[in-house]
Order: sequence, then C-alpha cells, then structure tokens
Amino acid sequence: MICRACQRALRTLPRAALPLSTPSRTLTSLASRPSPSLSQTHPITSPTAAFLPRRLYSTPSAPPLEKPDFLDAAETWIWDTLAAEFTPTEMSVRDVSGGCGSMYAIDITSEAFRGAGMLKQQRMVNKVLGEKVKEWHGLQLRTKAP
Repeated sequence: MICRACQRALRTLPRAALPLSTPSRTLTSLASRPSPSLSQTHPITSPTAAFLPRRLYSTPSAPPLEKPDFLDAAETWIWDTLAAEFTPTEMSVRDVSGGCGSMYAIDITSEAFRGAGMLKQQRMVNKVLGEKVKEWHGLQLRTKAP
C-alpha cells in the first residue's frame, strides 16, 4: 500500500520507467545490498572533523549593555546598582524632574523577572534601590521579562 502522493507520482511516469518487480521485492533487494559507509562517501580529513557538526545552531549572545555617557551622578548610581543586581538586556534611567533629582523614570528588562508578576518585579527593584527611593518625590518604574 502506498500513499496518494506516491500513487499520483507513479501515474505521471511513463510506463517504460516503471519498475517491473513488485514493491516488496524491490524493498528486499534494496535491503540486502550493503550500504556504503560514511568514510567511503565522505572522507574525514582531520580527527576533530568527525565530532564537529556541519552547522552550528547557536546564536551569538547579545552584546553587554553599555551605560550611556550622558547620565548624571544619581542616574549613574541607579544604573550601576540595577545592572549589578539584574543583568538587564535593556535599561533606561532618566531624571524626569527637570534636573533636581526628585523623580526618575526607570525602564528595565531582565531575565530575573521571568515568572514574576508586575508587582513582584517592581518590589524587587524597590528592594535593590533601598532607602534612596524614599528620598525621591516619585518613581516611574516599568519592568518586564524578555
């Protein structure tokens, strides 16, 4: 029994190209033939070539997150503290108070947040920032997992 696609393919072949033997005889004759070994068809040139895959399936890791050079002292402290704790893939720290340092907007994406709800993620950030948060007027915090 063969599938419909194979039946259609057989119908399109000219009669002269069709095998005269039954499929079971063809399969047994193919099975009895010795199969060529890998070294006969593709010679190995070096001892390590046998262990290397033809194609590496890994992707390069993302480049490390670089701190912007335009951050002031307080923004730099926030950046360094969060980067050391969460190793984020994306992060931005901005003073949105007009320069007086009383309100900050922080956007952070980190693998450490995976599986945690939004409230737990923000509590994690607040815990790391500690007492500094209490000195500020406000904090806009956006957290997410990649």
